[in-house]
Amino acid sequence: MHHICSDWRKAALSPADVALCTYAEKLTKTPQQMSPADLDVLRGHGFDDRGIHDATQVISYFNYINRIADALGVEPEAFVHPWEQRTK
Repeated sequence: MHHICSDWRKAALSPADVALCTYAEKLTKTPQQMSPADLDVLRGHGFDDRGIHDATQVISYFNYINRIADALGVEPEAFVHPWEQRTK
């Protein structure tokens, strides 16, 4: 379960979830390289236009808010720990 947070490639994900994570990573790291083919991959895994839109909104919001926090030097809350350090 924790692999999805630390390295989604090591998690036991469905092909659709792998496609969504791949899309999220590309949108996050290289947004200028996005193309209609990326949407076609998601559609091929059963995502409809509304699902793709919603996922894109969530991914983009997290990218936006993380950049704001990084730019302003916002420190994580004290209760937030990396998944690898969480206790059960």
